[in-house]
Amino acid sequence: MINLELPRKLRASANQAHQVAAEIFRPASRKYDLAEHEYPVELDTMAAMIEGLSDSGTQDVSGATGGRKAKGGDAKPDAHATELRGNTNGGNMSALMNALETCWGDAGLMLSIPYQGLGNAAIAAVATDEQLERFGKVWAAMAITEPSFGSDSAAVSTTATLDGDEWVLNGTKIFVTAGSRATHIVVWATVDKSLGRAAIKSFVVPRDAKGLTVSRLEHKLGIKASDTAEIRFEDCRIPKDNILGSPEVNVEKGFAGVMQTFDNTRPLVAAMAVGVGRAALEELRKVLSEAGIEIDYDKPANNQSAAAAEFLRMEADFESAYLLSLRAAWMADNKKPNSLEASMSKAKAGRMGTDVTLKAVELAGATGYSQRTLLEKWGRDSKILDIFEGTQQIQQLIVARRILNLGSDKLK
Repeated sequence: MINLELPRKLRASANQAHQVAAEIFRPASRKYDLAEHEYPVELDTMAAMIEGLSDSGTQDVSGATGGRKAKGGDAKPDAHATELRGNTNGGNMSALMNALETCWGDAGLMLSIPYQGLGNAAIAAVATDEQLERFGKVWAAMAITEPSFGSDSAAVSTTATLDGDEWVLNGTKIFVTAGSRATHIVVWATVDKSLGRAAIKSFVVPRDAKGLTVSRLEHKLGIKASDTAEIRFEDCRIPKDNILGSPEVNVEKGFAGVMQTFDNTRPLVAAMAVGVGRAALEELRKVLSEAGIEIDYDKPANNQSAAAAEFLRMEADFESAYLLSLRAAWMADNKKPNSLEASMSKAKAGRMGTDVTLKAVELAGATGYSQRTLLEKWGRDSKILDIFEGTQQIQQLIVARRILNLGSDKLK
């Protein structure tokens, strides 16, 4: 059974993340929503603070490596965390709580934090100890989607060809979060198209590598503080050992290695949706209270006003998404297979986020639709959290396959 009380170490980290959200993110939220593609300079000070605390061992404030350290490093688990939760390291749970709290402030700014990119989670998931030593502190974006496909990750057409001691990459990636700002890009590419998905591997590519071009920045509905780039690879050469994990192609195993990345990142995206949903619920409660509408937890919902009943429904939905996210991260920290739970948390939280934020706009009326509050912004921001890292439909398909024990050839 999971004890839902957070250990002292995680509580301290979550409180610190909430302070960042309240004092840095929330005040600058509207500013960078109106200034798309402008770099949030406020993040530089915060990034330096995160790095300093991480190096000193004072707090695991990032969770960027999922609790992993290279050989020879101190990887002892937090004793209190082990006592309460049985956690092996708590890195995934720490990253989840920090994502939740910072997205309470602003999801776009959270995605813009230096050295905390989605590619860092990919490195943590499949990198060797030697690679973790080299890439553990870089700022890594993740490049998967291509012009020819979206959620079907097995359809990767970007190629990686071994030429002596170097890999040569060719192809185009789109919708790369932090693609123009990160120092490195984790790129999904195939080493042999004839072998299908089994030959798909992930590679760490420095953004200043010759042959890599940031060709376009997208204009988006929400998360405007975060840049989203199109990146082209034209005979882009990287060292042979920049392929993450094992270079061997195992047809029987498929591309489980690179897909393990999603088992780490999907609960984080779920936590982002939970953070935005919580922000909307708190703001909506204020609006309803000012309008004289009370929410009574001692009365049945059908004995209260329609607005109060709807709030209670959304709050229950929020709680279930939060608990599913905790479960998926707890399993990852305890080395338990969590592919099913990661997709369940992502599907539930993504749907909850869009429902709660848009319903909050509706219930708040003109106030919700105007820029007097951040409700309309959260409504725009929340939609991407139901799309990237696998759409709602993809998550439901994965859940169905796991529950029914059917492969992708039988359930499409």
